[in-house]
Amino acid sequence: MGRLAQTDGLTDIQREILATVREFVDKEILPVATELEHRDEYPTRIVEGLKELGLFGLMIPEEYGGLGESLLTYALCVEEIARGWMSVSGIVNTHFIVAYMLKQHGTREQREYFLPRMATGEVRGAFSMSEPGLGSDVSAITSKGVREGDEYVLNGQKMWLTNGGSSTLVAVLCRTDEGHPEGTAPHKSMTTFLVEKEPGFGQVKPGLTIPGKIDKMGYKGVDTTELIMDGLRVPANRVLGGATGRGFYQMMDGVEVGRVNVAARGCGVAQRAFELGVSYAQQRQTFGKPIAQHQAIQFKLAEMGTKVEAAHAMMVNAARKKDSGQRNDLEAGMAKYLASEYCKEVVEDAFRIHGGYGFSKEYEIERLYREAPMLLIGEGTAEIQKMIIGRRLLEEYRLQG
Repeated sequence: MGRLAQTDGLTDIQREILATVREFVDKEILPVATELEHRDEYPTRIVEGLKELGLFGLMIPEEYGGLGESLLTYALCVEEIARGWMSVSGIVNTHFIVAYMLKQHGTREQREYFLPRMATGEVRGAFSMSEPGLGSDVSAITSKGVREGDEYVLNGQKMWLTNGGSSTLVAVLCRTDEGHPEGTAPHKSMTTFLVEKEPGFGQVKPGLTIPGKIDKMGYKGVDTTELIMDGLRVPANRVLGGATGRGFYQMMDGVEVGRVNVAARGCGVAQRAFELGVSYAQQRQTFGKPIAQHQAIQFKLAEMGTKVEAAHAMMVNAARKKDSGQRNDLEAGMAKYLASEYCKEVVEDAFRIHGGYGFSKEYEIERLYREAPMLLIGEGTAEIQKMIIGRRLLEEYRLQG
């Protein structure tokens, strides 16, 4: 392990967990990641290994069979996993957002029913806000849930579900006008539904269709899908928290965790790009010496290392703030924005250091070059992060009088 991206103040248990995850990444993920990614193949053996490590229960409380670890521990594990293959960290992330939302907002019955099976990985989570006609404008969603007796009937089309095919539980955000008078703010008439389904593609239950995987530039292996609801019936006791109208707040709470996760992914991918760049620069020779001895390359390595270190520090700060029970939307937004931008820049510099070989699929940096752009748009675009950051800074520094 190199000097960069170290975290002070960790407990012995945290250090042990991270050492175990890093060893798993080095032995089980890095040797096969590029081959699986080029085939766009779901990493079944890797996921089974993560289950055996107990990683699907990392943040789930011990009373529900999990390890009860902090967001910081989780984020540092995600950083390690993304260093191996970012797609695997995506498989874990959506699962944890749903588990976190259940832990924070679910009824006692919902927590007891889902969390023990989520901790073992038997139940695998996905969550769904986005729709084909909108992305970050969550308040404009059109998917709708209408109550009929003891059930809700859901109709609408959702987009960009990570784990859409492999998941067995999807938290779906829909509009519900029940009990909300005309003129109610859009975000106050939304509800999160807990939709259980079978894994797979096509019609996975009556009224619910998961079309095939969306073909993507990068972020392969993990299944990203649409979700189509046509008369999907969901029991009323599967409204998250037991009451309608709270869905927007529940989802935004989950997304704060997700933004720390995306920041951690950016840190992990940037670390791997730096490792590849600094290694290649010491092996490749031009004009009679390794290119690492040329000042131009040393300047690149200096900038890359500084960006890796800065992004890691901001990500750790955002996770610790959430763990302390404080509002962390400003810190999570800053960490996600900086880490994703720096990740793209570090990957590009490593790509440049590789010269023509960076363009070859034989070299790992080619895969990273296609993966990094996803972080600029996942869990809210860079522009959305800047809007959040700007508004929060104005709240904090409002002129008096």
